[in-house]
Amino acid sequence: MNTYNDIGIGKTLDWYRVRKLFLIGLCAGIMVLVGDMLLGWGVSDETLTGIAKKISTYATISDDRIFWSAMLGFVGIPLEGLCYFGIYRLIAPYSEKYAHMLRSGILGYIAFGGCGVHVPCLVVVYYYRQMMKLSPETAVSQTIKFGQFFLLPGIIAFLIFFIIQSAAQIMAFINEYSPYPKWCWIFSLPVGMTATMLLKLAGNHALFNALTAGWISIGNIWVFGGLLLMMKKAKER
Repeated sequence: MNTYNDIGIGKTLDWYRVRKLFLIGLCAGIMVLVGDMLLGWGVSDETLTGIAKKISTYATISDDRIFWSAMLGFVGIPLEGLCYFGIYRLIAPYSEKYAHMLRSGILGYIAFGGCGVHVPCLVVVYYYRQMMKLSPETAVSQTIKFGQFFLLPGIIAFLIFFIIQSAAQIMAFINEYSPYPKWCWIFSLPVGMTATMLLKLAGNHALFNALTAGWISIGNIWVFGGLLLMMKKAKER
């Protein structure tokens, strides 16, 4: 194709719309973070190891927390994905290749992020809690098997599109296929997520466990917040 204008956007960069999308994306990221923290708030059983230790955090959370965590992610994650079209608008006038690559990743993020990963994750947590009541000795093994059947496929599909989306954004920014300085590639999901996971080093504390449970949502806050902060400089360029 000769032009990138195949989703109804104009050739001239519309900064107002880009800013609006980033603001909505920032709010959506905060919404999902609240849901993630509802799920992750707690401490794990230090007497356990491996997956059993990790999921022991969820043994005492209430059904209400599971419901609201699922609902906030169900609404917020697709909204985050839609707001990445603000980055698409930034890249499209400079590189059709990376714009279309980014768009493919965004569509997968929208399709699999909420219904393919987040909500099934909460289903697995609910299943684990019920199994702990019925058969504590087999709860972990049965939960792992259940997750392999109903959560793992969505995670794999999501990861494929996540990698495509992140790679397209990072490479486009590094090669200056956007109005932003090339160093602004750091405002990408992998950077924000990696920085959040460093909190794991702080130990087994409820607050840090809650924040690391929201590593993707914090990554989105990092992306949209950082690009908003640098928007004035980008417009001047």
